[in-house]
Amino acid sequence: MTTPEGTPMTADAATEPVGSALRIAPAFVATTTNDETGIETTLEAQYSPDEGRYIVTTIVSRAVRPDFDQRALRHTAAQSIVQAAVPHCIAVRMDASDGGEWTTVADLTAGEGRIIPQWMASAVVKRGMKDERMEVIEILYGAAALADLPPTKAVQVELDVPHRTASDWIAKARAAGRLKGMNYTQGRPRRTDDA
Repeated sequence: MTTPEGTPMTADAATEPVGSALRIAPAFVATTTNDETGIETTLEAQYSPDEGRYIVTTIVSRAVRPDFDQRALRHTAAQSIVQAAVPHCIAVRMDASDGGEWTTVADLTAGEGRIIPQWMASAVVKRGMKDERMEVIEILYGAAALADLPPTKAVQVELDVPHRTASDWIAKARAAGRLKGMNYTQGRPRRTDDA
């Protein structure tokens, strides 16, 4: 993960404010190598305020060994790369004070396949944790929506709550202004130059 200039992605690269308490990197470059297929894929993506998510602008795939999977070279799975990259591009301030240090969502993640640590998920579902819950909803919604993934499903899985509860908490976070600049519409029509 790097910035378009080639420097490593850190919380300092997240300069674009979104939501009420998040910053994101305006763009990123991610490279991954699939050892099984022998394919290396590099993609570049930019945040689009109009879309409320990252838009992939460049994909380059190449074989890195002679016995590469030719079919895999023609079918790049950009979505999974973006999904893995986005938590590195979102920064959050863990200490509410103005002098608190920014950290990436990826730095918070403790378990494989999780966006937030289990202890945090367990804490925010308790009664009386409304402010903390809304902060976590903002993180989860941002990580999913910016990667063009279903945020309600992310909240449901990460916090182990029913779909209805996840939808309700997202609606409350949106009403509180916490999700500005982040959008997800299931089945959204893709924009074209003619639209």
